[in-house]
Amino acid sequence: MLIAEPLQVAIEELSKLPSIGKKTAQRLALHILKSDRQTVEALVKSLIDLKEKITFCRNCFNISVDELCDICKSAKRDRSTICVVEEASDIIAIEKTNEYNGLYHVLGGVLNPLANITAEQLKINELIKRVEKEKVKEVILALNPDAEGDTTALYIAKLIKHFPVKVTRIARGLPIGGDLEFADEATIGRAFIGRIVVQ
Repeated sequence: MLIAEPLQVAIEELSKLPSIGKKTAQRLALHILKSDRQTVEALVKSLIDLKEKITFCRNCFNISVDELCDICKSAKRDRSTICVVEEASDIIAIEKTNEYNGLYHVLGGVLNPLANITAEQLKINELIKRVEKEKVKEVILALNPDAEGDTTALYIAKLIKHFPVKVTRIARGLPIGGDLEFADEATIGRAFIGRIVVQ
């Protein structure tokens, strides 16, 4: 069956998104096609704004619209604790639990020699500088419980052990090989409460 070229292009582009297969992309494209122009323009504007107005916090590398994200700017946060995560999406998952009130640090990934991802490509040096300069008492390693997350956690723990800082990992309430982003709030909350000392 021949599909009109603009529809085919839309399906192709939508199917490039994570977790979107061809059938889902087709349903989304057809839904957009049936929507009124105002709805489609609002969607397009929101996507353009996302690219043009979003930046990364200069302190923790969280998603932000300003130089500093709302968490780093907040006077209500516990500034003595830094929770280290792989991606900004992990912060969203943790914040939903209401179990953590400290600051964050986004690495931008994990060590993965097979994918040629080294420490220099991650925000590990920036984390060490924060531990040196800020009055940090605890660093919580909230990395995904898989081989790469474990390797990265051990690497960071070794770098931090020279400082008078407690290093902990969130407890194994999360399944091995699972992603924080997809875990429910209760599981993440229990993992935070049951975190363990790494050093």
